[in-house]
Amino acid sequence: MLAREDILNALKDVVDPEIGINIVDLGMVKGVKIDDGKVTIDVNLTVAGCPLHSTIKQDIVDAVRGIDGVKEVEVNFGVMSQEEREELTRKLHPQKEFQFQSARVIAVGSGKGGVGKSTVTVNLAIALAKQGYKVGLIDADIVGFSVSRMMGISGKRPMVIGEDTILPLEVHGIKVISMGSFADEDTPIIWRGPLLAGALEQFLNDVLWGDLDFLLLDLPPGTGDIPLTVMQKIPHAELILVTTPQAAASHVAGRLAFMAQKTQIKLLGIIENMAYFECPNCGEKHYIFGKGATEELAEELKTRILGSIPLDVKVRERSDEGRPIALDDEPVAYIYQDIAKRIAELK
Repeated sequence: MLAREDILNALKDVVDPEIGINIVDLGMVKGVKIDDGKVTIDVNLTVAGCPLHSTIKQDIVDAVRGIDGVKEVEVNFGVMSQEEREELTRKLHPQKEFQFQSARVIAVGSGKGGVGKSTVTVNLAIALAKQGYKVGLIDADIVGFSVSRMMGISGKRPMVIGEDTILPLEVHGIKVISMGSFADEDTPIIWRGPLLAGALEQFLNDVLWGDLDFLLLDLPPGTGDIPLTVMQKIPHAELILVTTPQAAASHVAGRLAFMAQKTQIKLLGIIENMAYFECPNCGEKHYIFGKGATEELAEELKTRILGSIPLDVKVRERSDEGRPIALDDEPVAYIYQDIAKRIAELK
């Protein structure tokens, strides 16, 4: 004799093509009626006019028709209520608070632009991933996004599940989200502070990150709304300052560090970028932007220098190609590996 449990067990083999979870666990099956071999199934879709409803219907029919005693299968579609969609979102985000509990959230910032902060962030993410860690990367520079180009994903849109759940793109073993996936590189984003902060919160809360060891955020330069939002919303976040040996760059970097101190954010250390140029012919190091300012800043902030990265044309070339230098067998890549290892060891 046909039983409701038999039908539900069969329906667990029917997977929503977009979400990748079976329709029973998603709470989409709202009714099962059995009448003399005829099985009627009521299913609520996430949105009206779902383009995949035909696929789902055929999968349901195929799954249930194989049960002994089933003569006919009828599928009726409805639409989830707002409450049901909210419940679905909660199911899709069992780890919604992961950013605030399990993963180490590291914000990478600078006092001013042009110091190579985004390049450093991207290569650190890759170096951590190469060491076996599960890494997520958020391009938090909503207006001046560049991570998408450096990672080779400009214009590639992530999949959106339902109405407000985003699957991050995965490249080089890293889960990535950037405004560069939603906006053309040549189109200016003219948003005020609240909208920028709202976009960041969406990247944090509405992206299905899964289980991560590290979440890196490439902050916009300075002490504006985005850095403040990160420090307020993620109280256990850690901050890495990126600066150059130039005294002016080090001085303004200190402002971001003082902001972090006021919000009780841990300063993990300083990375000195463009520290020197090593002559390929004689091997001599040339300190083009000066020397000593980074050490003075570290002493003033009572923090450590995590590493010094040389000025190397290959770094720029690889970034422009969408293949960051940390992927290669290059001296600079080993420096990033050393810095990443040190970061991982610091608790």
